[in-house]
This record gives sequence, C-alpha cells and structure tokens, in this order.
Amino acid sequence: MKKPPGKKTAPRSPAAPPDGSSIWQQFDMMRRAFVASPLLKPILWLTAGSFTVIVVTAIGQIILNRWYRPFFDAIERRDLNAFFYQLMLFLVIAGVLLVFNVTQQWLNQMVRLKLREGLTLDLIGQWMRPRRAFRLANAGTIGVNPDQRMQEDAGHLADLTTSLGFGLLQSSILLISFVGVLWSLSAGFAFQIGDRSLEIPGYMVWAAILYAGSASWLSWLVGRPLIHLNGERYAREADLRFSMMHANEHIDGISLAGGEAGERRRLELDLAAVLSAMRNIFRAEINLGWVQDGYGWVTVVAPILVAAPVYFAGNISFGGLMMAVGAFNQVHTSLKWFVANVSAITDWRATLLRVAAFRRALIVADTLHDKEKRIEFVENDRGSLTFDNLEVVSPSGRTRLAEPHIEIAAGQRVIISGDPRAGKTLLFRALAGLWPWGSGRVGLPADDDVAFIPRDPYFPRGRLRNALAYPRPEGFADSEIVAALSKVGLDHLATSLDREARWERELSDDDQRLLAFARLLLQRPRWVIIDEALETMDSDALKLALSIFETDLKETAVVKIGRTPRNGALFSRVIHLVKDAEGPALKPVRLDAGVPELEMAGSSAP
Repeated sequence: MKKPPGKKTAPRSPAAPPDGSSIWQQFDMMRRAFVASPLLKPILWLTAGSFTVIVVTAIGQIILNRWYRPFFDAIERRDLNAFFYQLMLFLVIAGVLLVFNVTQQWLNQMVRLKLREGLTLDLIGQWMRPRRAFRLANAGTIGVNPDQRMQEDAGHLADLTTSLGFGLLQSSILLISFVGVLWSLSAGFAFQIGDRSLEIPGYMVWAAILYAGSASWLSWLVGRPLIHLNGERYAREADLRFSMMHANEHIDGISLAGGEAGERRRLELDLAAVLSAMRNIFRAEINLGWVQDGYGWVTVVAPILVAAPVYFAGNISFGGLMMAVGAFNQVHTSLKWFVANVSAITDWRATLLRVAAFRRALIVADTLHDKEKRIEFVENDRGSLTFDNLEVVSPSGRTRLAEPHIEIAAGQRVIISGDPRAGKTLLFRALAGLWPWGSGRVGLPADDDVAFIPRDPYFPRGRLRNALAYPRPEGFADSEIVAALSKVGLDHLATSLDREARWERELSDDDQRLLAFARLLLQRPRWVIIDEALETMDSDALKLALSIFETDLKETAVVKIGRTPRNGALFSRVIHLVKDAEGPALKPVRLDAGVPELEMAGSSAP
C-alpha cells in the first residue's frame, strides 16, 4: 500500500549500459556485478585457499613424477627391496596428495556455493527493483521465464564457471611445473639423420605443444557451433517449462472446456522443438567426438613415441623413460584442457549469454521509451487527489479522462467508468506508477497512503497472518485479524492464521477479493483505488466488501475504475474515461543487439 515514488516529475531512468553483444562486454558487466557483491571477500578468500592447495598439489605431482625413475629402475634391475621401499614411499606421497585433493574439492564446492548465492541474489535484486519486474514482464520474450534465468541458468553458470576456472588454473600450474621437467629430459639430445646431427632443445616440450595445439584448434573448429545450439536448446526448454506451468495453473479451465487434447498437442509441439534442438546438439557432439576420441587413442602411444628416440639412444634408463612419459602426459593433459572442455566451454558461453542478456535487459527495461513524455506525479498540500490533463498512451492508442481538471476530496467515493477496451486497467497501472508513459499531472495526497486493489489480488505464499499484513513486515494482533475476517464474512479462516498455504489456490475468487478488503481493514489506508475487482463478485460478497467503507473505513476515499456496481449507492460521482484510438500511440521499441529478443509488448493492456 503505497503511492508512486517521488514528489515531482519522475526522473529519467539511468542510461543503459553499453551494448553487451560481445563476450568481453558481457564478461565486464558480470565482473562489475561480482565486484559489487557483498560475497566478494568470502569468494576471494576461498579462491586463494584453493589456489594455494593447487600449487602444493602441483609440487606433490612433481615429486610423484620423480618417483617414477627409481621405481621403474628397480623393476628393471629386479631389485625386490628397492621395489617395496618405493611402494611404501608411493603410499606416503599418494596419501598426502589425497588429502590435498579432497581439501581442494571442498574449497571448490564452497566457491561454487558462494558464487551461486551471489549471482542469484544480484539477479533477484535487479529484478525486484521498483516497477522493473512489471516492465520486464511486458517487454517481450526475454521477460517470459525470469524464474529459469535466475534459478536454473544462474546455478548452471556458477557450476560451469567454478569447474572451468579451477580446471584452467590447475592445468596452467601443472603446465608451468612440468615443462621444466620435460625440457630437462630432452635437453642436449640430437637426432641422427644419416651423417648429420639435428639438435632441437627441449624437443619433447615442442612436440607436446604441437600435438595439443593441433587438437585444440581442430576441436574448436568442430565444436564452435555448440554455442548457438546450446542457447537454442535452453530457449526451447524454457518454452516447454512455461507451457507446462501455464497448463497446470489453468487446469480447471482446460478440464471444463475439454481442452486436454489441444493442450497435449501444444505440449507435444514444444517437446518436439526441445528434442530437435537436442538432436542438433548430439550431431555436433558426435562430430566433436571423432576429434577428441581420435586424439585420445593416439595419446595412448604418443608419449612413448616422442620419448623413444632418447631411450633407444641410451640417454635415459627405463625409469627415465617412464618419468618422461609421465611428464609428457602432464604437459599434454594441461595443454589439451581446452580440447577436453570444448563442450563445457560452449555450454558456459551460451549460459553466460542468457544470464548476461537477462541482467542487461533488467537494466535496459528502465530506459524503454525514455524519450517519450511521462506522466508527472506531485504531492498536493491540501490532501486531495487531482488529475490535470491526464492522458495515458500505449501501442493501442491514447486513453484520457473526459474532464481536463478533476479533484477528488478526502473521503469522497468516485467511479471512473468507460466503454470496454477504453483502457481502464491501463489507467489503474498509470496511477500506480507502473505505466508512466503519457502526459498531464497526477497530484497525490501528501503524507497519505494509497492502496491499490487489482482485479486479482496478490497473497504471498506462507502464513495467512503474513498475507494479511503484506507488504508490511510487522503483523497484527490476532484479535484484530479475527475481527477483520469476521466483518468480510471469512470467519472460517480465523483458525488458519498460522497455516502455510498457497492462498490463491485454496480460496475462491470472491474469498480472495474479500481477503483483500480484510487487509484494508487492518492497514486502514486513507485512499483506495480499485481496478474492476468488484465486477464479478456475487451480491452477498459485494455487499460485504462495500460495507467496510460505510463503517470502519468511512473516512477513506475510494476511486473505483470500472463499471458502476450493482450496489452503487456508495459512489456519489462518475468520471468518464475516453479511448482515442486515432491519437498518438506508443511505438514498440526493440532494444539493441545486446538484447535482441526484447521488445515492448504493451498493446495487451486492456
């Protein structure tokens, strides 16, 4: 229960951020959000801890690699005592590495958890800014499934970022650690080609780089289409999820109309689109599999082939050969990190695109129609509600009040009536500050709360007492709540104050609207603006709803937008609403390439 913010003309929205179409711009926007997060310090401390463990683990891996030489040399000499000694040494090294591996896993999971928390809280904070969620919901396809972007996509992005980030860090540290080992093993070796000698310093390092580089380039070439294909799949999954939720929410109407077959066909079409997108992904992954698996099989013998010239030349022992193979595998594994994670990288890129596009859309939604005229809101010193030359524009035309100047005094009861499609709900949203586009001035009573009652009142999921106090954080005494419920004929709910439920599912339409009027009795606003909430109520419920304005709220001013109710004696004045379909209209605005799918769709406003 509140009035639109601001005492004077609503300020222009902040300028939209730069176009976020490139990955670097998207990454920079997400980086700035990350830096501003209150969870930045915990994430950085956990990351520093994980980095330390990775470095220590890399040192342990080097020690383990050096262990190869004496172990395999003992096997070559058939030295049983040395063999068992090296096995005991291995148990110590492996035990220490196991502790570090588990510690690193725990730290990585904590980073993933904090990153998920920070990202989701940031998106929720941006989404729940005043009026923003409403505008996004009326802003095209990107506003259709915000729940998936904030819950599933944000969680998936946090998981991929953590696994890929720490995987890249670990591979880089291992690469730096083992390049020196591999270089020293192949330093000073010369290939004999006939009578000539060809020396390539550290040739095994260059062989590993060439081998992994060719695999990375070919994998990216083949796997790059997965970026677009994963994005398409997520979009189709969102459509299917929305269709299922929509059918579930309207199952009564579907069942009454016998529309199950039609809904099944619709769901089957959405499922077919999902399956088609998945087939495209599978085909691309199979093509990528030829490259990755082919290189994988070659990798079985590649280290031995690379180190074989040094071994057969007698420069290293069998244990040295196995040490070289282990070092080559570590370097190759580090270098082929990209190859092994092409699918995950493309998935991360597609998910980043969806999350970044959604976050940017939330910000840019404030700037839609920023050059259009806006309704001016001021506060009246004399405690009345005034409209001066008020006009509301939408893509379907212009809606205006028949009188240029209207003043509604405190305690007065007024009906604003118009023909069907005159824009009554649009006017209601404009007075609430949800739809600011238009012209003229709205003067709000100073220091008085204004309650807005929509056609379908909202009750948060949870306890009934909290639903009646909404949006106030503090509650009311049980005696006050029971008295309010009794006055609107909802005595049977008096024993359910502490029961948690989805009240919009449990209560009938009339009971929901009566519960909204019980909330008025508790919160006692001085002004109430109602949007066609009385039109479909039966006579008894309507009489109960209006009776509160004759007793407990007799000093409250009421502005009802809609038709004259059957019990219309409460209202002493009628103001007419006029629809001018030929007048200036609000042109739909398509946002720039940063959010290509976002487009204003306000023409649905009645």
